[in-house]
Amino acid sequence: MYLLSIKDSGAFLGTINHSDLEYLVGQLEEEHKNDTDYYICMDTVDLLEQNGASSDLISLLKNALGNSEGIDICWRPAA
Repeated sequence: MYLLSIKDSGAFLGTINHSDLEYLVGQLEEEHKNDTDYYICMDTVDLLEQNGASSDLISLLKNALGNSEGIDICWRPAA
């Protein structure tokens, strides 16, 4: 399991499984090899959903966005 949080505040968003993490890493742009953060907006979520993301991941990301135009999220392994 992996923990997702808002990058700047550290606010916990939820957990994702290994498959969802691999999907995010495969679909989103990374700035470097060890990158663990991503900018997410509703267009990104829609694209992920169209490309086959799990319903759990889409729900988590939509809830995280709320009414925001976009957020930076980060992930880390659960302890």
